Amino acid sequence: MKKSHLPVALEGSPCASISYELTPNALNKWDGSIKAASSDNTISILDVIGEDYWGEGVTTKRIAAALRAIGNNDVVVNINSPGGNMFEGLAIYNQLRAHSGKVIVNVLGIAASAASIIAMAGDEIHMGRGAFLMIHNCWGVCAGNRHDLARLAQDMEPFDKSMCDIYMARSGQSSEAVSQMMDNETYIGASDAIDKGFADRLLSADVINDGDESPQAAMRKLDALLAKSNTPRAERRKLISALTGSTPCATSTPNGTPSATAKINPESLSELEKAVAAFATIK
Repeated sequence: MKKSHLPVALEGSPCASISYELTPNALNKWDGSIKAASSDNTISILDVIGEDYWGEGVTTKRIAAALRAIGNNDVVVNINSPGGNMFEGLAIYNQLRAHSGKVIVNVLGIAASAASIIAMAGDEIHMGRGAFLMIHNCWGVCAGNRHDLARLAQDMEPFDKSMCDIYMARSGQSSEAVSQMMDNETYIGASDAIDKGFADRLLSADVINDGDESPQAAMRKLDALLAKSNTPRAERRKLISALTGSTPCATSTPNGTPSATAKINPESLSELEKAVAAFATIK
């Protein structure tokens, strides 16, 4: 399906006070070590959508820069992401949809939540045999009184409708069917995604590599483990800062990568995992 036939996504945020938080279910199914074999004219979406604690993550600014470098050429977009900021996801979808060249999307591991919207922007969508899409309604964290929350529920509805329209246009499924899948937070395996029209074909296994053991990957994995134990984001940041001896502002070098003072030795990650598991049982 040509991406030009897809609807434009609604952009913006329904409420200035709302913030995004990754869903534990999506984090449980995300293996951040899964990557693609390198190739030219490739955009890799292998992280959370939106800027994360370390100033990383996949943002509209980063995607815009990548598309400028690629020019009018065809592009391959490799995705393995648990989702994140839905509003960034909708904007990135629009960026890819507007690209003049052909867009091929490879779902390597999981394209959940906001990442599943981005995946829909491909002229072709290929999925690994063990890969998943996850679709659900707009999900976030907001504080306020009952009037604020009631208004927020109304304000979020157009964004759910926009996402539903995109899934419908891509798959050919009815509004009722897609809405029910979104209401139920549905995980769609590769074969099922092809049958339902969300993807075009299975991805060749030789396109996929795994095994990221970088310190940055270790920190992100620790953050994911803490999130899976339902540790609030503010508390996760305090714990990681204590482990790294740094603050979010101090973790980046001029090229945007965490500094040496912020590194967690990947060899220690197994011990940290045990500590997090013990921490979760105490909670």
